[in-house]
Amino acid sequence: MAARIPILAFHDIAGHPSVISIQPEVFRRGMARLYEHGYRTLGLLEAVDCLRRGAPFPDRSVVITFDDGYQSVYDMAFPVLQRYGMSATVFLAVGEKGTPEHAQRLPSFEGRTMLAWREILEMHRWGISFGAHTLSHCDLTHEPTGRIEAEIRGSKATLEEGLGAPIACFAYPFGRHDRRSREIVKHHFTCACSVRLGLVTASSNPYALERVDAYYLRTDRLFDIMLTRLFPWYLRARGVPRSIRRALHRKRWTDRFASA
Repeated sequence: MAARIPILAFHDIAGHPSVISIQPEVFRRGMARLYEHGYRTLGLLEAVDCLRRGAPFPDRSVVITFDDGYQSVYDMAFPVLQRYGMSATVFLAVGEKGTPEHAQRLPSFEGRTMLAWREILEMHRWGISFGAHTLSHCDLTHEPTGRIEAEIRGSKATLEEGLGAPIACFAYPFGRHDRRSREIVKHHFTCACSVRLGLVTASSNPYALERVDAYYLRTDRLFDIMLTRLFPWYLRARGVPRSIRRALHRKRWTDRFASA
């Protein structure tokens, strides 16, 4: 049994250069290597259940998540997950149009094509889980409390209507959260994912779960580090400049707000 588990966070599985994209070949080879080395996927709720009970995680287990809901999750990632019998949770920014329609696509985000509801339903029938990611993918830390509530509750309601199943997991857009958003999420969900770089351990907060962004696994060589004992040290080393960048971002926003 293991004292920690990685939650991998993917976005777009695509060939064009972007901090939120990973090459389809790298994703495919990475999943193959995990499988060949005896790793198996654990559902996000299963991992959180271990965390809440204070139980160790199964050895060689990993949680896979995808944020936003890009069409490449269906086109590129889903066949690979099927091939290796892997589970995943896909967090969807569902838009504000109300009732989902079978042929309707999620609203485009950053100019990219998103999943259609028929694709979401097909993956759900196969066993892929889905979680909420707000309606409009807004930064919850910059919104009034009423808007935060509407974004969180509305996304959950839309997904439950579209899938006909309860939605228990949430991911903060951009990974940004504060006390207000966490408290609202606690009232509606079992857990929530952040983008804080690290592994989930016994001290993790179920409503601010650490993840490993695919940016740090974007080449075959980097993905292979995950299979070694160096992986936790690698994440700590990469986490220092990341924390500094995020702190500077918060300071710039605070300074701009204070001078307004």
